[in-house]
Amino acid sequence: MAKTRNPLQFIQQVRAEVSKIVWPTRRETLLTTGMVFVMAALTSIFFFFVDLIIRTGLAAILGMFG
Repeated sequence: MAKTRNPLQFIQQVRAEVSKIVWPTRRETLLTTGMVFVMAALTSIFFFFVDLIIRTGLAAILGMFG
């Protein structure tokens, strides 16, 4: 059987939980955003070179047979 809850008590519990949230500072937000952009750039560079190597190798293999 489901418990019936008092809506007022629910709102009080939600407010208590929201008050426990610790928001990041502006510096932390900017630092982590910068790290995400750096990692995305490094990942894109890595996959660019992987693609280049695979494309070059495939072109060499197909060039031997064509």
